[in-house]
Amino acid sequence: MNEISILLIEDHDLTRMGLRAALQSNSALKVIGEAANATQGLKLLETTKPDVAVVDIGLPDMDGIELTRKFKRQQAETGQSNTKILILTMNHTEDAVLAAFAAGADSYYMKETSINKLTEAIQATYAGNSWIDPAIANVVLRKMRLGIPGESTAADKPKTVKIEALATEYEQVLETYPLTQRELEILELIVAGCSNGQIAEKLYITVGTVKTHVRNILNKLCADDRTQAAVRALRSGLVG
Repeated sequence: MNEISILLIEDHDLTRMGLRAALQSNSALKVIGEAANATQGLKLLETTKPDVAVVDIGLPDMDGIELTRKFKRQQAETGQSNTKILILTMNHTEDAVLAAFAAGADSYYMKETSINKLTEAIQATYAGNSWIDPAIANVVLRKMRLGIPGESTAADKPKTVKIEALATEYEQVLETYPLTQRELEILELIVAGCSNGQIAEKLYITVGTVKTHVRNILNKLCADDRTQAAVRALRSGLVG
């Protein structure tokens, strides 16, 4: 069996060093590069072309979800790399999990799980399987059930809007991961020109919560920034 080449993208030095040492102890795995931020990570993904990239979700310059989305778009455009993305995180909220998979992540792994399980996750991801940490499996299953007719009432489902004016790939993302009612409210306020602070004040939530929702909205709309998200929202009829 060939060695599985791995790129580590993790901003915490001690965590990255520990991961490298643990993974290198397995003869079937080989760490071929490391990056402490998303900018370095994207460059190394292009030059080293690892089998699996282990990407921390909380990078300082760009979160792991955005990195994944950009890299997967690049993959689709060039067709030159078979690299799989394994998201590494402490966060297993529904929004974070679904945003990661909407961005194109192949697997999702919780940091507090054992190194042996991480090795198993990397091997499964390399083999083309989506490895979903048991801690978040219920999130994915619940979302899948919401899409099955008869499993829940219409009132239980997030509001879904038919997208007519977006590219097919964006439409497919929104059909799979539709905007929630709260995300639609925030999107309307973004279109109205409100800042994160103003949105937080209007909806009686924290600025941190607003930032999380905005990030998820950008991922679901495949938008690079708030302005692009607003334009796509208006063109598609998501907001009036």
